[in-house]
Amino acid sequence: MDASEQRLVGALTPVVEGLGLVLDGVRARRSGGRLVVEVTVDVGEDDPGDLDLDRVAQASEAVSQALDAGDVLPGAYTLEVSSPGVDRPLTLRRHFVRAVGRLVTLVDSQGRTTTGRLLAVDGDELEVAPRAPVRKGRPPAELPARRLALSEVRSGRVEVDLSGLASHEDDETHEDEED
Repeated sequence: MDASEQRLVGALTPVVEGLGLVLDGVRARRSGGRLVVEVTVDVGEDDPGDLDLDRVAQASEAVSQALDAGDVLPGAYTLEVSSPGVDRPLTLRRHFVRAVGRLVTLVDSQGRTTTGRLLAVDGDELEVAPRAPVRKGRPPAELPARRLALSEVRSGRVEVDLSGLASHEDDETHEDEED
């Protein structure tokens, strides 16, 4: 992180935290001769709400006012405020806390990959219900839960989970088959 990004973090952290959000990242880059400031905000670990467009817009307005009022950036710039997105890597404890209940893929320090439902974050440990390999035409089966130290996770990400999106017609077909 260069000096201008450090100044941005120092100036924007209290502004974003004042909105009950977390400053997840700041990046200043040149694009076509113009300075682009990318600010990523997220909800905190204990925030039960989601980061919706209204909250991002509120953060964008507050960040813009703070940058205009302060002497953080010289000259013109383009401001982009966004959420981390679903494809953000899970790197911090709060990322895992926010992902509880979701399907995740984790790679541990030994290089082993586990894909499964993140059941809980208990202190510095994760509880994951691994999924058995999927067989064509069958729903994925979850195996007994296992615990994994957060410090042992080399990388993690949330997976798109379409397993609960069967159409209403599919449900009726299965009910007819059972009768």
